[in-house]
Amino acid sequence: MRLAVVGGPPSVGKTQALIHALGHLKKRGLVVRAVKLDCLVAGDEEAYARRDIEALVGLSGYVCPDHYLATNIDRIADWGRDQGSDLLVIESAGLCNRCSPYLHEFLAVAVMDTLSGTGTPKKVGPLLRSADLVVLTRGDLVSQAEREVFRLQVAAVNRKARILEVNGLTGQGSLALADCLAKAEVVQRGAELRLRYPMPAAVCSFCLGEKRLGAEYASGNVRMMKLPGDGGRA
Repeated sequence: MRLAVVGGPPSVGKTQALIHALGHLKKRGLVVRAVKLDCLVAGDEEAYARRDIEALVGLSGYVCPDHYLATNIDRIADWGRDQGSDLLVIESAGLCNRCSPYLHEFLAVAVMDTLSGTGTPKKVGPLLRSADLVVLTRGDLVSQAEREVFRLQVAAVNRKARILEVNGLTGQGSLALADCLAKAEVVQRGAELRLRYPMPAAVCSFCLGEKRLGAEYASGNVRMMKLPGDGGRA
C-alpha cells in the first residue's frame, strides 16, 4: 500500500483538492481511501462519500491533531492495508504552523491558500519547509501577478519541493496531483515510522488542565517572553 500525508492550515482546500485527485485514481482502477484527522468537528466524511471514496474521520479533541496522528499512524496504516487499499492518504488539520505531520520516506504534501497573502509562506514553518510537494489553491481568486509572487515566496522557503496549482471547485490541476499520489512510497507492515520534524515541547500545567493564570500556576516546560527592563527568558 502506498502512503501519503497531507498537511496545511485550516480551510485551505485540502479535502477538495484530494477528492478530485483520488477520483482520477479511482478511474484508473486503484483502491483509494482517505483518513481525515481534525480537532472538534469534520464534515469531510460526507464530502468523500459523495465521490464514492471511503474515508474515516478521527477527532483529536483536546490533543493536537498532529500529536494524534503520531500516536495513531501505525494503526491507521494497518487499517488501510487490511482493507486492501492501493493508496491511503492521511489528511491532518493544521493549527499552529510549528508542527509537521510528515514522515520520513513517505510522500509529504503541503496545501497552501494563495489568498492567505504573500507573507504567509515565511510564517508556516516546517509544515511547508519539509514538504515534498506543495499544492496552491484558490489561485483563480487573485491576479496573475499575485499568484506568481506567492509561488516565488513558497519556492524561497522550500527550494526542493514541486509546486502545483489545483482548483478545488473545478478540479483543474488535480490530474498532476493524482500522478504524484500514485507514485507515493509503499509502506510495509511493521516498518519503522519516523517524523521528519520534532513536535513542540509543550508539557506544562496548562496542558494538564490548569485554568488559573499567573507565574505561580505555571510549571513544567514554560517559556517566558523577555520584556524591556526585566529578567525574563526570551
